[in-house]
Amino acid sequence: MISEALREAIREARGEAAPFVALAMVGFVALALVSQSANWQLTHGIGWWFWLIAAVPYGALALTFAMGLGQNRTFEQRRAVVTGLLGIIVSLTVVETALLIASLVESSNLRISGPQLLMSAVVLWVSNIIAFGLAFWELDCGGPVRRALAERRVTPDIQFPQDENPTLARPGWTPHLLDYLYLSTTNSIAFSPTDAMPLTRPAKALMTIESAVSIVAVLFIAARAVNILHP
Repeated sequence: MISEALREAIREARGEAAPFVALAMVGFVALALVSQSANWQLTHGIGWWFWLIAAVPYGALALTFAMGLGQNRTFEQRRAVVTGLLGIIVSLTVVETALLIASLVESSNLRISGPQLLMSAVVLWVSNIIAFGLAFWELDCGGPVRRALAERRVTPDIQFPQDENPTLARPGWTPHLLDYLYLSTTNSIAFSPTDAMPLTRPAKALMTIESAVSIVAVLFIAARAVNILHP
């Protein structure tokens, strides 16, 4: 018998997580198509096909969420698949940022335009928010399934204001995907925790990586793009 909390977690994966991941995938596909049309290239002759490769794990992750949280496989097996795909996505995010920086260094030879840098930075930043928001969602308290099955939040990886002060929350409150996406958004903009605090080393590591990628993508790449557009 599936509890109502677990049903809500399944609906959250299908109705929220899958569309957000699909949005990131569409962003990379659009960047690939525009790069091919405009003949945009990165360092070492890396072209539009790289962005299509970056879109593949997002597509696989969206499909996994759309299929639900279990069905014909156990919840733990599904979580292992999601964790593996998120690990690939986070690794690709670091590689994408490094390639953009390397391309900036060689910009005089590559003739990188402002629109190329700006579109690349926007897609990278938005996908960064989605990827790390999902990573927080999967990490905290063992993921959405374990949170749904638990009677209350015990030893969370991320402390929300409602954890510290239960009077701020409605009865039975538990964080949902949008809470983690908000955390990811503020962390990528402020480059530090705001209202929610990381408590465990994995949570701190994820927030550190996201902040490092965001500060490069937002402050360095986007600023360089604006400088090219308005010399």
